[in-house]
Amino acid sequence: MQSGQRLEAARPPSHLRCFGEPRRRSHGTLASAARKARATRVMPALALFVTAIAVVGAQDITLPNAADSLKVAIIGDSGTGSSSQNRVAERLMAVRQKFPYEFVLMMGDNLYGGSSPADFAKKFENPYKPLLDSGLKFYATLGNHDNPNERYYKGFNMKGERYYTFKPKGNVRFFSLDSNYMDKPQLEWLEKELAASGSDWKICFFHHPIYSSGGTHGSDMQLREQLEPLFLKYGVDAVFSGHEHFYERIKPQKGIYYFISGGAAKLREGDVERSELTAKAFDTGYHFMLVEFGKDTLHFQVISDQAKTVDSGSLPRFSDEDKKKFATTPSAR
Repeated sequence: MQSGQRLEAARPPSHLRCFGEPRRRSHGTLASAARKARATRVMPALALFVTAIAVVGAQDITLPNAADSLKVAIIGDSGTGSSSQNRVAERLMAVRQKFPYEFVLMMGDNLYGGSSPADFAKKFENPYKPLLDSGLKFYATLGNHDNPNERYYKGFNMKGERYYTFKPKGNVRFFSLDSNYMDKPQLEWLEKELAASGSDWKICFFHHPIYSSGGTHGSDMQLREQLEPLFLKYGVDAVFSGHEHFYERIKPQKGIYYFISGGAAKLREGDVERSELTAKAFDTGYHFMLVEFGKDTLHFQVISDQAKTVDSGSLPRFSDEDKKKFATTPSAR
């Protein structure tokens, strides 16, 4: 493990967490009038809050939700501390009542604009507090807006490493890569870990997509040249990325499924230039993903901040024989 100072996000002082003005004493009719005025202000706000919770709780789940499957949530480009991040976080928390995902993957750009204790609190700890308090883990990868020292922050579960792997249970193993700097040691590490995996499902996640229809960024061709040969050689099944501020599901490339999920707090509206790569795209709202791994099938559902399902489906895991055939197929551009 690399050495370095662990970053811990401190809670804001108690006086900053207070709501409204300090209490003042009042007497007689003034006290009664004050109570009525407060009730007039509070009740509509409370009604809106209750309505919002009801709408969130009513989210339909299209996934099998099988007892023995691995259930995961995915967010990308989330760390703004904005109302859009909080709105997606509310949906994410509420849907867990129906779909008990076991951890959350973060596709990078986890903290925009700084990594002070206040940034960790505003852009991560506070929006996801109920999930964190329940013991749910978040596994992060680094984006181009992230401070590399974020890997020492306990809540991101990177354990001080730029890239790492973990196997939560069953037949699924995840590989988190640092796509900001794809150097030789990282590629050698990835090849070694993929070769030794032994898992049926090999899932990679990192920030920059190697297949994308985004008008602003598009496919990272250099990264594709570095990674795709290893993905094909060792049978990677699916790849998740962020960076593009929209959702896109790419048509299978050589037996590998690619997803872009970079809209948990940022949105680049209208940026998808639908191409031969695009199976489905959503660039008019914020979103998060739910993924369920069965024995041989990947199930997914993409939910917007307005509680709409914008994409869903079930994808079979390609056989080793099929992957060998796909490995000789020319790449799409």
